[in-house]
Amino acid sequence: MTVDIEKPRALIFDWDNTLVDTWPTIHEALRQTFEAMDVEPWTLDQTRQRVRRSMRESFPELFGDRWTKARDIFYDAYERVHLTSLTPCDGASEGLSVLAESDLYLGVISNKTGRYLRSEARHLGWDRYFGRLVGAGDAARDKPAPEPVSHALEGSGIDAGRDVWMIGDAGVDMEIAHLTGLVPVLVKDGEPDPDEFAAHEPFHQVANIDELVRYIREF
Repeated sequence: MTVDIEKPRALIFDWDNTLVDTWPTIHEALRQTFEAMDVEPWTLDQTRQRVRRSMRESFPELFGDRWTKARDIFYDAYERVHLTSLTPCDGASEGLSVLAESDLYLGVISNKTGRYLRSEARHLGWDRYFGRLVGAGDAARDKPAPEPVSHALEGSGIDAGRDVWMIGDAGVDMEIAHLTGLVPVLVKDGEPDPDEFAAHEPFHQVANIDELVRYIREF
């Protein structure tokens, strides 16, 4: 749904599949992990549907007390492929460049492990755009818990509130926004499934980062 939204002072972005298209990379690393752990691999569609939470929350459910072994296998596989296959989402490079020249504070909250998040940002030359890039393990708890929000805004002089937008493609992005009083903005090309965001509705939807920039300019 669309409602009145305050002019933003800060934008906090999700990373995977909001700014960079990483589904093929994540899927390949998971495929290698599942096969090594004698678990039936997911299809790419299943990966897209099921990967939402951080590894320290999801892997114990998937692998039980073997989850740390699975974690190490995943990290090994991911390390080999994640930079070479990194692809910006439509409009992300141009949009971030424009936004970085404004007076908006920009940050990232991702459930990707922090060191991988920051290495990918450096690889793309985007690290200069963001005040803080907060990944899994950087705060006491991971998204959708509220702690990453205060961590992402630390040093900006901006408090969590209606002039901070949380921009992402998944339910956890909308959930953390609702939990911390931010404005949840969904990045999705096409209509979501009817129940996909029923628990935590976005206040506005854009198809890509280009459209987000145009929407912000309306303010």
